[in-house]
Amino acid sequence: MDYRSLPALNATLNALSGVLLVAGYLFIRNKRREEHRYAMLAAFTVSVAFFVSYVVYHYQVGSVRFQGVGLTRTVYLGILLTHTVLASVVPVLAILTLHRAFQKRFPAHRKIARWTLPVWLYVSVTGVVVYWMLYRM
Repeated sequence: MDYRSLPALNATLNALSGVLLVAGYLFIRNKRREEHRYAMLAAFTVSVAFFVSYVVYHYQVGSVRFQGVGLTRTVYLGILLTHTVLASVVPVLAILTLHRAFQKRFPAHRKIARWTLPVWLYVSVTGVVVYWMLYRM
């Protein structure tokens, strides 16, 4: 199997997750609960697919070193650091948020979703930025 296409797939999955998160947010703001539910479940599913693809790629290829220097390298490492730290929190936040929704504990769901959405969205967007900087610059 040729693993070279997986980073582009991963960036696409990150971008799609971000789009689904924004759509889910807009749906719930417009009281379209069923569409919100589908969008958020789709965002979670896409994120799981991303994670599987990411693990497969890095298991096969290992780490990829950023080739930029100077300020570009500093910016890249800053984005990568915040992305990585927050990406480690997203699964916990997402699972807790979904669990509370499935239990129909909507006040608790809303309370944690206020944290989950911006963190998850940041990770989705910076995932695309990291891909672009690492593989396209």
